[in-house]
Amino acid sequence: MTTTAQETALQLPRGTAVSEIRRHELAAFLRHRREHIAPERVGLPRGSRRRTPGLRREEVAHLSAVGVTWYTWLEQARDIQVSVQVLDALARTLLLDPSERAHLFQLAGAVDPTPATVCSPVTPAQRAILEQLEPVAACVQNSRYDILAYNRTYGLLLCDLDAVPAEDRNCMILCYTNADWRSSIVHLEQTQRLMAARFRAAMAGHLAEPAWKMLLKRLSTESPDFREAWERHEVGTHRVRRKEFLNRYVGRVAVDHTDLWLGPESGPRMVTYVPSDEESRRRLERLHTIALEREREGQREPEGEAVAPRG
Repeated sequence: MTTTAQETALQLPRGTAVSEIRRHELAAFLRHRREHIAPERVGLPRGSRRRTPGLRREEVAHLSAVGVTWYTWLEQARDIQVSVQVLDALARTLLLDPSERAHLFQLAGAVDPTPATVCSPVTPAQRAILEQLEPVAACVQNSRYDILAYNRTYGLLLCDLDAVPAEDRNCMILCYTNADWRSSIVHLEQTQRLMAARFRAAMAGHLAEPAWKMLLKRLSTESPDFREAWERHEVGTHRVRRKEFLNRYVGRVAVDHTDLWLGPESGPRMVTYVPSDEESRRRLERLHTIALEREREGQREPEGEAVAPRG
């Protein structure tokens, strides 16, 4: 029976260094994937003398253009250096999907030079949750602060989000460059510093990714406020906190911000803004009513054009 990475880690003595645990988990992960790939899937004949349904170590080594001894050491959790080029080759040979590829690089403590560029889709169930949360304002964001989907209340909370081009629906860009969004934040300077600190912390795991570098370049080019905050080198994390907005339709609203993770912490999350007092609750309800009226009256798009789905 194949030993899983988690079982391997549990078998190690207490006090084992984290680096050693990661090497053992990497070794177990590679063995498991190798043993569960049929030779036919990578263009190899099965043959009558094969004793395992999966690939042999020498076959993985050959297909990945690495030495058999070196690959064997890798599966034995030896303390050896692994280049990103070798990890890339192993990921291709073992037919890893984007999640498995990310797991491989994470276990190896390396930054993927060509990470998956496809954003995690927002499921119909998640969209239904966004709608059912109303009048609570809510959206789904990825780790780069792209707004992937949002409900009607959120769409009118800080600006008319439906009127913002899809490529600009990013909380960092909006917070630093969109006049309506900025004017709705009561404590703007504090919010901008916090977001820059959170963005710096998140970017540490995506330094080689073009989309992150392009976003950083755009913010640095278009916003002196961002450049000033970025040069502070502050690092922040996600946490529950109180926010205040000055909405153009209903006035001042106080909410409690919560991140509900939809997967690993580096992945997408559902952001919710729950009213923190009775007056804010009534004002969010009124904002939701306004959003519904706008939707019914067809004011989201010019007459004669289809209404684009949110997110």
